[in-house]
Amino acid sequence: MLNVSNLETTFHTKHGPIQAVRDVSFHINKGETLGIVGESGCGKSVTSYSLMGLIDYPGEVTSGKAILNGVDLLSLSERELQDKRGKEMAMIFQEPMTALNPVTSVGFQMIEQILRHEDISKNEAKNRAIEMLHLVGIPSPEKRYDNYPHQLSGGMRQRAMIAMALTCQPQFLIADEPTTALDVTIQAQILELMKRLQEKFNMSIQFITHDLGVISEVADRVMVMYAGTTCEMAPTESLFENPRHPYTAALIRSIPKLGQRVDRLETIEGSVPSLFELPKGCPFQNRCPNIREQCKVERPKLEEISKGHSVACFNPVS
Repeated sequence: MLNVSNLETTFHTKHGPIQAVRDVSFHINKGETLGIVGESGCGKSVTSYSLMGLIDYPGEVTSGKAILNGVDLLSLSERELQDKRGKEMAMIFQEPMTALNPVTSVGFQMIEQILRHEDISKNEAKNRAIEMLHLVGIPSPEKRYDNYPHQLSGGMRQRAMIAMALTCQPQFLIADEPTTALDVTIQAQILELMKRLQEKFNMSIQFITHDLGVISEVADRVMVMYAGTTCEMAPTESLFENPRHPYTAALIRSIPKLGQRVDRLETIEGSVPSLFELPKGCPFQNRCPNIREQCKVERPKLEEISKGHSVACFNPVS
């Protein structure tokens, strides 16, 4: 469905250019969910905004290809991207209150997108919007159609945004931390809803989060990012049972275990290096327990070490 190769996104600042995403490559199959995880600032959201054509100045995509159904998204004009956004690909944002227009009703925002992409009447568009609101589990959808975003609860706003993203049944959906701002009960309902809708529409999903527990539930494969690069990629079960990159292993060790009492949770010592001052070699070298001299001078490439399992490390965890 989607094949991304050598993606690089650069932000031009007064201190010089910084690469927020560096040489990132991945693919997503039809009907598959790829989870992207990593600490805040690792490049997860910038990767997705790059694919959607939503990087504004001073940022720009400086290299790479993103082939969706045979078309390179990164080579399209803004007008051509507008034809694809909402129709072939869509995005669910982390905070609905900042993504939804506060001065127009939910229904108006939904039919605006439908009429942009479909040759149907306004009444037909309204009926489809109400049907989608019902499909995502919003009670009294005819009433909620006329509501403004501030009149909906947090969980309802997120459901409305999912409905809006799926009105034209896109084949590729990006979910950028869609459950982070929700409580655990609503979070579980939203995840179950997305799984059900994915099966109904046979969508490919790129699911971004920093929550490994969520990823273990929703993803078929996982890409772990660190300081703008990919450090590991593997099927979900393989990644959690046998993490090979020291960063991935440390992330998994830091997760609290149900029923296990400890005096202190494990942490990853040190901090993520500034993108202005990235080390010459491996970006994880200042926090890595397995560091070698080679790590200080040479950047490891992402290489397959077993079927479907790739890691960027000279001395992977055994």
